[in-house]
Amino acid sequence: MPSTQTTAVGRPALIRAFAASLSGTALEWYDFAIYNVAAAVVLGPLFFPSSEPLTATLLAFSTYAVGYLSRPLGGFLFGRLGDTLGRKRVLVTTLLITGFATMLIGLLPTHAAIGGLAGVLLVVLRFAQGVGLGGEWGGAVLLSSEYGDPKQRGFWASAAQIGPPAGNLMANGVLALLGALLTDEQFLSWGWRVAFLLSAVLVAFGLWIRLKLEETPVFKAIQESGDRPTAPISEVFRTQRRPLVAAVLCRVGPDVLYALFTVFVLTYITTQLGLPRNAGLTAVLIASACQLVLMPLAGWLSDRVNRRVLYAGAAVCGAVWPFVFFPLIDTGSRVYLVLGIVVGLAFHAFMYGPQAAFISEQFTPRLRYTGSSLAYTLAGVIGGAVAPLVFTALLASFKTWVLVAAYVTIACVVTLIGLHLGRDPEDDQAPSNTLSVDSR
Repeated sequence: MPSTQTTAVGRPALIRAFAASLSGTALEWYDFAIYNVAAAVVLGPLFFPSSEPLTATLLAFSTYAVGYLSRPLGGFLFGRLGDTLGRKRVLVTTLLITGFATMLIGLLPTHAAIGGLAGVLLVVLRFAQGVGLGGEWGGAVLLSSEYGDPKQRGFWASAAQIGPPAGNLMANGVLALLGALLTDEQFLSWGWRVAFLLSAVLVAFGLWIRLKLEETPVFKAIQESGDRPTAPISEVFRTQRRPLVAAVLCRVGPDVLYALFTVFVLTYITTQLGLPRNAGLTAVLIASACQLVLMPLAGWLSDRVNRRVLYAGAAVCGAVWPFVFFPLIDTGSRVYLVLGIVVGLAFHAFMYGPQAAFISEQFTPRLRYTGSSLAYTLAGVIGGAVAPLVFTALLASFKTWVLVAAYVTIACVVTLIGLHLGRDPEDDQAPSNTLSVDSR
């Protein structure tokens, strides 16, 4: 089984790759998170007006789901290009797509100005956001992990995982600040647009970092060996079916848990508890700040203990916590609200931190971008895409949080099944656990 070894890279290159992976993913998740939060508190009444608040929210979350449903298209398109053309080129393109779509959302006229066309345009731009993000994650993971020592892959790959809480932190911070400085009328009229338009500055910064970075050592070795795949998508489905299924399933629980504690919780506290919007935004802000530390910590710890066992333990905790969380916040206590979200996202961090390394290790190096991207985007459709819709529908139909919590538990059980099916790199010496290029 011949292979081409990559050359060692210095620590400055590792740090640049880590920064490029983190910054670009954080910027794209800022774009995505701005919509996620706005869907719960702003976009419903502005683009899908209704006399029933839950109905407007449900319609807004429908466009939230479109961003997930379009991700597989991005995964199919950019995953293939990432394995054939290279990681860097693709990551520049995905950043531009998501950034421009977000800026245009900030300029959209509302339903009051152009009627139903406003909702249609919002769906189109949300679709573009999802396509860009669908091609982003797999490349961002490889950008940092393929520069790093394979024995420290959990830590280096966690750079891309820090992106969501970092982006969420920025998004919630901007919206919380605007909410504090503006009246409700000002925020609904024009204030929410500022958060979307700020994406222009963030995209420029991300491009500056990524354009200065070289291609990863692993992809350079693939080029030198002449072993780039010609049809990576079909090859993944033909030769990597079990790794793909395992990688998809292991993502479902974290996605659903994240949707609960960053998106649906804002709807729940405002419509069921009568708490102000800023109370939820502040709690998510604090929890996201904690995740900035917990994500790399979890990745680092997964390099020192069994990665799969650590991931599974967090999944079990995530399955139980909603049954504690809802009784806590039903007291109306803001302290319990912050505590509940912090703990919930801590369990998410200990799944999400090691996740990038675990998923990339399921696939051979020459198919890693395609395999990882497909797993990420397909899991998003069955996990994060429908979760807020299901949560809102369950609450509207049954008037209780119990079924919402049960849904999270089921999602975490699905993750445990995926972890069981997945390959544990500690059990073998497969080439995907090294910085070599498998030429099988």
